[in-house]
Amino acid sequence: MPSQTIKPVEVLVSEPGRLHELLDHAEAELRQIALPHKCAGILVTRHDPHRYTLTLSDTIPFGETREQILS
Repeated sequence: MPSQTIKPVEVLVSEPGRLHELLDHAEAELRQIALPHKCAGILVTRHDPHRYTLTLSDTIPFGETREQILS
């Protein structure tokens, strides 16, 4: 299962106190997709303090989550 076929999950944060809850939920969704195939890790991209995108990435080892920040 190539990770390119999985649609990214976008997280929009309107309440800063919920940031970790929303990111944890999105990460759990992607983990459930990757688990049966053990195919990819998760890349979290911070676009700004209120917008994040999570995707499965073949460049990240299965079971790991990494973050990148766009300026």
